[in-house]
Amino acid sequence: MRNALIVWGGWDGHQPREVADIFARVLRDEGFGVDVSDSLDAFKDAERLRKLSLIVPVWTMGKITSEQANPVLEAVRDHGVGIAGCHGGMCDSFREHTEWQFMTGGQWVAHPGNDGTSYRVKVLRTGHPITEGIGDFDVTSEQYYMHVDPANRVLATTEFPVAAGPHVPNGRFDMPVVWTRFYGKGRVFYNSLGHQANIVESEPCLSLMRRGFLWAAR
Repeated sequence: MRNALIVWGGWDGHQPREVADIFARVLRDEGFGVDVSDSLDAFKDAERLRKLSLIVPVWTMGKITSEQANPVLEAVRDHGVGIAGCHGGMCDSFREHTEWQFMTGGQWVAHPGNDGTSYRVKVLRTGHPITEGIGDFDVTSEQYYMHVDPANRVLATTEFPVAAGPHVPNGRFDMPVVWTRFYGKGRVFYNSLGHQANIVESEPCLSLMRRGFLWAAR
């Protein structure tokens, strides 16, 4: 059986417990054995992490110690354990931990217009199984402005600017929304949608997460 670990916590505004419950349901529906923890200390057991198929962080902001972070980095980098997540729960997790950002491929820096911004997500025609058959779609939520690794394989984007902000004089450009990458031997999947549980549950966001979990877990 494939096994997954979900660790949730951090800023309550992203409804981490509710999102973790959704992810646990999705993974169990796909036949995973799922453990769920509300403590970063769940990351300390390096031997346990190496035996997983997938790690799913749902933790916005906060701080992580080396004793908590290093087993995750090692499991993904050296043992091929997948890691997958969404929104601030994976790419605004630990703002001072640059190696976490290196692994995940991006870091949130702004969301001009805040929650309630309506924008279009453009799905790129890459032939990737995560986005196969999914067309462009509209969403009303936070539109994440991110600093991203140019090595990411981008699967979907959104056009900026939509709302006012200091980025507007730079003109129109596409910001990655969904991507995959590798960190050593491990597969990494990220989706910037998912401000709260209702967005995570909406389609096609939930299908993207389901497929992303399966891809990352090989």
